[in-house]
Amino acid sequence: MSIRSHSAGLITEKEIGTEVSVAGWVNRRRDHGGVIFIDLRDSHGFVQVVCDPDREDVFKSAEGVRNEFCIQVKGLVRARPEGTQNADLTTGKIEILCKELIVLNASVTPPFQLDDDNLSETTRLTHRVLDLRRPQMQKNLRLRYNVAMECRKYLDNSGFIDIETPMLTKSTPEGARDYLVPSRVHDGQFFALPQSPQLFKQLLMVAGFERYYQIVKCFRDEDLRADRQPEFTQIDCETSFMDELEIRDLFENMIRHIFKTVMDVELANPFPVMPYSEAMAKYGSDKPDLRVNLEFTELTDVMKDVDFKVFSGPANSDNGRVVGLRIPGGAEISRSEIDEYTKFVSIYGAKGLAWIKVNQIAEGRNGLQSPIVKNLHDAAVKAILERTGAQDGDIIFFGADTIKVVNDAMGALRVKIGHSEWSSSKGLFTKAWKPLWVVDFPMFEYDDENARWVACHHPFTSPKDEHLSILDTDPGSCLAKAYDMVLNGWEIGGGSVRIHKESVQSEVFRALKIGASEAQAKFGFLLDALKYGAPPHGGIAFGLDRIVTMMTGADSIRDVIAFPKTQRAQCLLTQAPSFVDEKQLRELHIRLRNTTQTTL
Repeated sequence: MSIRSHSAGLITEKEIGTEVSVAGWVNRRRDHGGVIFIDLRDSHGFVQVVCDPDREDVFKSAEGVRNEFCIQVKGLVRARPEGTQNADLTTGKIEILCKELIVLNASVTPPFQLDDDNLSETTRLTHRVLDLRRPQMQKNLRLRYNVAMECRKYLDNSGFIDIETPMLTKSTPEGARDYLVPSRVHDGQFFALPQSPQLFKQLLMVAGFERYYQIVKCFRDEDLRADRQPEFTQIDCETSFMDELEIRDLFENMIRHIFKTVMDVELANPFPVMPYSEAMAKYGSDKPDLRVNLEFTELTDVMKDVDFKVFSGPANSDNGRVVGLRIPGGAEISRSEIDEYTKFVSIYGAKGLAWIKVNQIAEGRNGLQSPIVKNLHDAAVKAILERTGAQDGDIIFFGADTIKVVNDAMGALRVKIGHSEWSSSKGLFTKAWKPLWVVDFPMFEYDDENARWVACHHPFTSPKDEHLSILDTDPGSCLAKAYDMVLNGWEIGGGSVRIHKESVQSEVFRALKIGASEAQAKFGFLLDALKYGAPPHGGIAFGLDRIVTMMTGADSIRDVIAFPKTQRAQCLLTQAPSFVDEKQLRELHIRLRNTTQTTL
């Protein structure tokens, strides 16, 4: 018999009476009054092994095994006695009576128990190999595999082909810092790791492949958080001869297919579509979590003539905004909780958090509880209550500052309150999958520090056809043929129709104050390619890590990546990044400064 005739976690009553050989790791060893039980674990689950003292050789071997020993067991499958069955396991109705136990490899004492749910992330990432043995991590990575496979099946059936693009490429400005790779052969010159295959997939469209995809690593040297990694995986797609609506429809169907086949979840059909301007007006975010049943109320015009300068100042500023956020039933929120919310919004630049508790609307001002009501005239108070739709027992929070601070702070407050246990009890949160397309993004945003317009997405995004004529005269009013797919408050995919005419690309570069010589130096290979009859084309890239994180319910994308980096962009398992020796540096013509490593 081979090392393994069956997977330990897949044996059922069908194998009762059968001799089997299984192999895996000792998850737990239990000595019950002379009979030793071993919970044997492999990648498919657990099976209970019984070692009877009547077989002295087996029993002696069983006495010596410990957690995480890798062993082989040969024995007879039999039914578990009544009262000992486990309905939660595939193998819960059977056990294996061990006839031979072979230690394939012993293990030192593990640094933690694999069923410990209170492990620190540092411990888990330092001992990642053991962490990956845990059933939840096995489940996460298998689900990731299934998502990738269903994605490939859908794209293959839709006529896409998988084409690899270079990992060593030219450094180009794409919004984040590049990871640079020094060239040994070309002294003083550098490759860059790609932030995305954006330019190459456009070149593939010019080359006539029409439908490309790739599940590919991308690299960005940016500050990290729970949904970011220095290296991450995109489902990267591009197609020719399709307009914006056709592209969105194609990939909406892909995401719907993946959720149905992998999780048996039916997503909305079709997905709701929301302009960027509406998303920012109602939710202060271009990736709103629609599970939270709360919206902003615009109050900027109402506050222009109030005596309260905290409100009137931003209301009369070109870059200011005042909004209200009504929380139904929120009057029961305590002052200490309000103070905590005030500290929370300060993280996003808010200088405070004004509020009004609505106790009895019928009593007018006397029915309102707030330190700011005395500073607001009657017309303003009336407008606040009418516009927000306030009812007795509500609280209204206010944001008043620059547009960015208000959107960031009040948008975050909306999500924080919406995700609280209290909010769920009030029906302010709907537990569901809430997908959304956000469209009609601005083409440009103004960079005050450098006094120039910059691309909101990337400089290869096509403007709306009707806005081509105002690229030079009014870039701030230009909208892009860009679209993001949002799910439960996470952006899971983003893309656009690309510029396929060299003349339009040059106009966009002029709007961005990228001169002809700079454009040729940075993007000359793309501009030259566009001259050869480039087809209309566009695409989208999905964050595989983010999609799988949401499906598993994990707190961080690090829980769905086999060997992730920490928030400081370090691998605790391999201790990367690390210093290299002087010989390697000398070959690369590199001298280090301000480090503890010996320099050349």
